[in-house]
Amino acid sequence: MKQRVVVTGLGVISPLGNDVLSTWRNLLAGKSGIGEITKFDASEFSTRIAGEVKGFQPERYMDPKEVKRSDPFVRYALAAAKEAWTQSGLEQEMFIPERLGVIIGSGVGGITTIESQHQLYLEKGPRRISPYFAPMMICNMAAGNVSIVYGARGPVSAVVTACASGTDAIGEAFRIISRGDADIMIAGGAEAAITPMAMGGFCSARALSTRNDDPQGASRPFDNDRDGFVMSEGSGIVILESLASAQARGGKILAEVWGYGSAGDAYHVVQPHPEASGATRAMAVALDDAGWAPKDVDYVNAHGTSTPFNDRLETQAIKNVFGDHAYKLAINSTKSMTGHLLGAAGALEFIVTVLTIKEGIIHPTINLSAPDPDCDLDYVPSGSRQQTVKKAISNSLGFGGHNASLALGRWED
Repeated sequence: MKQRVVVTGLGVISPLGNDVLSTWRNLLAGKSGIGEITKFDASEFSTRIAGEVKGFQPERYMDPKEVKRSDPFVRYALAAAKEAWTQSGLEQEMFIPERLGVIIGSGVGGITTIESQHQLYLEKGPRRISPYFAPMMICNMAAGNVSIVYGARGPVSAVVTACASGTDAIGEAFRIISRGDADIMIAGGAEAAITPMAMGGFCSARALSTRNDDPQGASRPFDNDRDGFVMSEGSGIVILESLASAQARGGKILAEVWGYGSAGDAYHVVQPHPEASGATRAMAVALDDAGWAPKDVDYVNAHGTSTPFNDRLETQAIKNVFGDHAYKLAINSTKSMTGHLLGAAGALEFIVTVLTIKEGIIHPTINLSAPDPDCDLDYVPSGSRQQTVKKAISNSLGFGGHNASLALGRWED
């Protein structure tokens, strides 16, 4: 018998704020977190804008010695995990360590470390490479470090499915609890890829917006004038628990996770399937897992990257799944304000979906001034909307043809 799974904690580090509340308030206000790149000299790059985390002080969340031995993506994950853990109200005596697990995804992992250590090697030779190089750069180290901090001895792993990593991490954590292999999971995504090589690679692929003279207007999902996504960084971490665990300790329940769907395109390394087949199946599987009919859903937090292919084909996927009900859905793109956090995007957007359900407010999709004729659904373009949301879908679609969807709903005892 499947265990019911609920959300009891949320944590965020984002271009809009270094906690959940500031990020949420800025989203509702329609504020963009995109600006000129300050982490390196981007003057020779075709794209010189990004969604950087601002004013982050890792020493607030970890020992200064450990800061030096960790990549920024790990630091972001530890900070977001601390906020989520604190909100959950969990304490050591409330759980069995072997029943606590961690899954945190990352699309790129420690690329800051890779680039800096390679430069050190070129300048000073192999003996100057840090002995911490390997554990700093590998993608599983966010999960590993978080597990050490909280004493998690249950299932601990990392998911690497490009831009779907955060969503898949939460989905797999949901499955672990639902089948009874853990009582509590710390799950989400973390990314810190605003670096010369990462930015240069995406620039060469012509995937990024070059609207350098208008950073806050550069991410414009579903708009006819969109010209690419905006690279961003940060982390989103959630605490998932079995309903029995949360109720036994008197934990505050924020939402319930009902279903998870994952599907591959088997088509192209960067382009989505021309019939949106993978995205369609992921949503359909999530609905089936939840036991919902399409008409039950009120809201979709779209992947909504602001790229020509994604926005049109994700719209088509929503129509494929929901039929005529697609035109009754409220749909938005968090990336219109945060930019694209790559492997952390889905986790942040899951958190936004939880808040949307809990607060009954849908944030706008900003910069949608001239809709693409092929993107003809309700993307909430004109400011935040007060609306009761009982059931929702959050989508993530990644390079390599990875598609993932989560179905979550209002907690009702």
